[in-house]
Amino acid sequence: MTLPTLFIPHGAGPCFFMDWTRGPADTWDKTAAWLKGLMADLPERPKAILVVSGHWEEPVFTVGSSPRPPMLFDYYGFPEETYRLRFDAPGSPELADRVRELLETAGHSTAAAVERGYDHGVFVPLLLATPDADIPVVQLSLRADLDPAAHLAAGRALAPLRDEGVLIVGSGMSWHNMRGFSPAFTAKSQAFDAWLGDVIADPTHRDEDLRHWDQGPYAREAHPREEHLAPLFVAAGAAQGEPGRVAFRDVAMDVALSGYAFGRT
Repeated sequence: MTLPTLFIPHGAGPCFFMDWTRGPADTWDKTAAWLKGLMADLPERPKAILVVSGHWEEPVFTVGSSPRPPMLFDYYGFPEETYRLRFDAPGSPELADRVRELLETAGHSTAAAVERGYDHGVFVPLLLATPDADIPVVQLSLRADLDPAAHLAAGRALAPLRDEGVLIVGSGMSWHNMRGFSPAFTAKSQAFDAWLGDVIADPTHRDEDLRHWDQGPYAREAHPREEHLAPLFVAAGAAQGEPGRVAFRDVAMDVALSGYAFGRT
């Protein structure tokens, strides 16, 4: 069974685990409900999960290789209880080695980070998707240059994992402008979101369009810096030539946000 690949919105900090006071209390309810159903929507339960988070960048693609990754609370100004969250999923040094092998065979330089913990792009959505924390999780960094072609190519290199029971997840946000969460940006976010959805659905031209994503409508207003979009490139690259679809869409904090699924299954 070949698993699909996913790009998921991971919300705003620990938004799913607090009383949300920066807008309507139900702002993140639809996103939370979708994330809670991720595993049930798969053709089979994955043996492991590889997550590319928008919150980790390194000079080369770097793989978390700890058997027991610690927590990395890389958000600020949230309620005290959100710094006591626990996500105790095991790591997988074996999968980390396999990821490096695939990337290096394809010509990418790699490194291992044995001390790296789960950042909130990993533990916040996976606490909803896998609350029992019973699936091994390995995190892969972005490459700090954020080059779309390189991340698409990395995804292509990692595609064999899908036949090995590994779910490849890009964790970011389809709109990520810290000054652009307001009604003034709603229409712009919807225009970018609609364009991106069309790109995802067209496997014939998807790679080319994603390489030039900044030519989309309001692209640089959606992503002044594209670290929260780059995980999408890896997820898309790992399903090159296969169908893509909008798996989730909502308006939260006044902007359109989407999640995507790729693959024939």
